[in-house]
Amino acid sequence: MSRSVIRFAFVLALAFAGCSSRTQGDPAGAPDGGQGDGIARAYTPPRDPGPGGLLFAASGELLALTGYPFPPADADAPAFVDGWALHFSRLLTTVDRLTLSSNPDVSPGDQSLTGSPPGAIGGGLVAEVDGPWALDLADDGPASISGMGDPGVKAIPFASLDNQNRKGGGKLATDGTRYAFGFDVVPATASAANVNLDADAQADYAAMIAEGCTVLYVGTATFRGGTVPGYTSCNAGHDGWPAPGVPVPFRFCFKSPTSYLNCQDGSNMAEGLTGEEHPRGVTVSSSASTLVQLTLHTDHPFWDSVLHDAPAHFDQFAGQLLGRAGEVATLELVKGLDFGAVPDGTGALMTWRACLAPPTDVHAAFTGTMAFDRQSVPRAVGDDPATGLRDLYDFVTYNQSTQGHLNADGLCYVLRKYPSPR
Repeated sequence: MSRSVIRFAFVLALAFAGCSSRTQGDPAGAPDGGQGDGIARAYTPPRDPGPGGLLFAASGELLALTGYPFPPADADAPAFVDGWALHFSRLLTTVDRLTLSSNPDVSPGDQSLTGSPPGAIGGGLVAEVDGPWALDLADDGPASISGMGDPGVKAIPFASLDNQNRKGGGKLATDGTRYAFGFDVVPATASAANVNLDADAQADYAAMIAEGCTVLYVGTATFRGGTVPGYTSCNAGHDGWPAPGVPVPFRFCFKSPTSYLNCQDGSNMAEGLTGEEHPRGVTVSSSASTLVQLTLHTDHPFWDSVLHDAPAHFDQFAGQLLGRAGEVATLELVKGLDFGAVPDGTGALMTWRACLAPPTDVHAAFTGTMAFDRQSVPRAVGDDPATGLRDLYDFVTYNQSTQGHLNADGLCYVLRKYPSPR
């Protein structure tokens, strides 16, 4: 994931088509050459709002575009420690309700609170831009711009704002005032604006609507550990698995509506509040428009722990295909599986595999039976998902729901809007 981030201020007036508006990227905008086909409505791309304005864009970082190679290009590059290379064909999501609120620092101990003391969750609203917008973060089309994070990151602009439209319509402050920023990831809907979905993506998006998906990963995983010099021994003990070099298709439908509130600004390298890596909120420039990048980190669903930045694995999904030749890896295959002792498709308990030495900056290397680390997140009481994690499906979804960030690595308060532990 991105580790070094820089501040961007963009002047993009010539880069975007569309009608001038004080709040742009309207889902009810003019048709865009037939992309809106009833699956998702067409929309008008945003113009650069200029000085005193915000340009909103979304990114899956470089990894959504290039995938995760194995072996990694260097020791610090993101990789799946169990020897899998991943490629995304599509990474679809629906974003809604972009908000700016006052006083992001009203409660140093509770990132959810904003507004005037004593604050409230999402309190002090001064501006809001409503969608929803349907996006494919694995698409690097002509509308993409340079994004925040590592070199080569792209982002997809979809809306803009230049006033306090929930507080009298006055101009946004350009004196260094930080506004708390939040956004929602919501279930796919036919009323969403089609930002950049091609025909294939629209077909997948129609399925998302039917299934209630908020985020959809489509792609292939290929085991490289047994074929690459230096890694040929790491497939030992995994006889009968998908053969090295043979792509395994996956389709992961996450049903996890979530609000990401009062995000830290990953591009602001000043000191954050105690225990926080970056300052909260966004500032507005008086000299050019300011990019606000909603960033979805693609590795979260594959973590072996609820601890942030834990090592990523794919074996837990590939192992379910034993005895299921020709099937696609899905989340449904891990429903009902004990995350504390994960069986493969034949019922045999799986063990951790390390083709790379797992990083130990988050936790010590896991060995033995594959047991995912829930830390203090409770197990469910009975079959009630609101009381805790029931199975591996819940564990994966819980981690996936934390993937929303601001400006590359800025952490947000995660307000899950599906039955889950808090």
